[in-house]
Amino acid sequence: MGRGKIEIKRIENQTNRQVTYSKRRNGIFKKAQELTVLCDARVSIIMFSSTGKLHEYTSPSITTKKIYDQYQHALHTDLWSSHYERMQEDLRKLKEINNRLSREIRQRVGEDLNGLSLDDLRSLQHKVSSSLDIVRARKYHVIKTQTETYKKKVKNLEERHGNLLLDLRARLEDPQYGLVDNEGDYESTIALTNGASNLYAFRLHSSHLDLHHAGGFETEDLRLA
Repeated sequence: MGRGKIEIKRIENQTNRQVTYSKRRNGIFKKAQELTVLCDARVSIIMFSSTGKLHEYTSPSITTKKIYDQYQHALHTDLWSSHYERMQEDLRKLKEINNRLSREIRQRVGEDLNGLSLDDLRSLQHKVSSSLDIVRARKYHVIKTQTETYKKKVKNLEERHGNLLLDLRARLEDPQYGLVDNEGDYESTIALTNGASNLYAFRLHSSHLDLHHAGGFETEDLRLA
């Protein structure tokens, strides 16, 4: 018995539909290849599946572009003219937008004001005022941020200064060190106040010195600025 007639309608099952598409697509490409070899035909086939996947076949002796060019020549038509016209229209609109924005920029800096009506000038004034408010707010924000940063730096320096003072006082209270009284050529001790430069004179007892010469001094005077 011969094969029954197959009703041509959409296959509802997605898996069966994809299998059928794959088999018939390969069959069409095989026939196109046979036409190319047997008849020296120039064939180009472009197919898209239901999922949007592209499949194509073009005879080895020609390119897809040459097929399109030959098609246009045979039908005396231009496939790209409408597309080119749309591109030209898009370019024209972009130029208009660019010119308008450039004119607004010049007007906001006080240029190209001729021809503006009173309403246009009021609108421009409002836009400039709004822009100024935004710039001023940004400026205050930057000033506040920098001020907070500098305050943190000052606080850090004050803490380091305080630690240095505590370390210095601890060294002064060490038994092996002693404050030198105001005598000889030494200046009076300057108090550690207000972060000013301070000068201290110390006497390091001879018991802590290793003198290599017999005629060495009994004490050694040190100054710390």
